[in-house]
Amino acid sequence: MTTEPIALSAALASFTDRWSPRIVTAVNDYDVRVAKVEGEHVWHVHDHTDEFFLVLDGELHIALREPSGERTVVLPKGSVFTVPRGTQHKPYAPIPTEILMLEPTGTLTVGDHHEEIPGHVDATTGHALS
Repeated sequence: MTTEPIALSAALASFTDRWSPRIVTAVNDYDVRVAKVEGEHVWHVHDHTDEFFLVLDGELHIALREPSGERTVVLPKGSVFTVPRGTQHKPYAPIPTEILMLEPTGTLTVGDHHEEIPGHVDATTGHALS
């Protein structure tokens, strides 16, 4: 972890991969990750942790499978949303989008249970900034 400020714009400019988050810093036992996303992720669930999203640019949709049924939340630029632990969800970005996520260190991007992972989705616990 660096002891210097990190510009999120510089962090995001340092990579081009989609659905492949970079760890910009840590807070206690949590990673602060940024990612560029576009198109569909995969249905997945995190059994033991919530997942926090902040849309820095673009628009993120998150489909949710809840006890009351399926719904989709739409997050325009500047919006935040937390997916509760144990909730199946599938992020989707209709346009190129930049997001910030807060998750416990070591959390896999495709959760504890997931559907088949397509080639454009990086199953990772986050990459260090280069």
